[in-house]
Amino acid sequence: MSVLKTINAKLDGMAPGDREIGQYIVDNPDQMLRLSTAALAAKIGRSQSSVVKFSQKLGYASYQELKLAVSEAKAQDWQVPAGVIHGSIEVGDTYPVILRKLIGSKLLSMQQTVAANSERIISRTLELLDGARRIHLVGVGASSLVARDFSYKLMKLGRNVLHDSDSHIQMANAATLGPGDVLFALSYSGASIETLRIAELAHKRGTMVIAVTGLHDNPLSRVADIRLYTIADEERARSSSITARDAQLTLTDLLFILLVQKQPDANDYVHNSEAAVSVLKAE
Repeated sequence: MSVLKTINAKLDGMAPGDREIGQYIVDNPDQMLRLSTAALAAKIGRSQSSVVKFSQKLGYASYQELKLAVSEAKAQDWQVPAGVIHGSIEVGDTYPVILRKLIGSKLLSMQQTVAANSERIISRTLELLDGARRIHLVGVGASSLVARDFSYKLMKLGRNVLHDSDSHIQMANAATLGPGDVLFALSYSGASIETLRIAELAHKRGTMVIAVTGLHDNPLSRVADIRLYTIADEERARSSSITARDAQLTLTDLLFILLVQKQPDANDYVHNSEAAVSVLKAE
């Protein structure tokens, strides 16, 4: 996951001094790469030791290691395709600009979400889903729609899946879970009270909890055994969780495709499902 994205996601929870250092790095990564600890400290009016400690709090042994991580993040920085605008849609935007901004935000969110999750974490998630006795999917609002979509896909593969849009039923289902089951909880904020309480109950019952949530520290991520991260352009007031939903769908679609590859009889299940539905279609 990009160190710049990690710093940006954690800014609100940082102490004032660390926030100043982090904000400068996020806003000026190219300049930061050319600065020593002393020079960076002078730029923001902080001590040299505070810069070193900031690096260590992020898990790096030294400031030089942090600079290397920032350099790698810059090298891997994905650019929105030419002609596509990335940015929040404004009231006065024209129709063509709205289209380009919408597409740009969706593309960027999906790409950054994939980049935020290592192959190791995806593989571990896949192992848990593949070996689960039952998979219980939970989420509220837009996350509930993504959970429902994923539940349909998993059922096509013959998986034992629990899902209901009613949070009371979700909680009742969670009360029946135990070791060998998996709870797959979606919440971009990680603070949806219904999803959090269900995850806490499942965790107490010995169920493995997989959380799909934002990069920022949140209650759901602290309960989870496995954390999958979504990146969404939701920093301004918005009418709906558009990019957060796209980010979640990207992850669940990826997991579904990988499960199809992993399951020897997956194509048979999918074919049987399609054949069953075909009788309901007009010729």
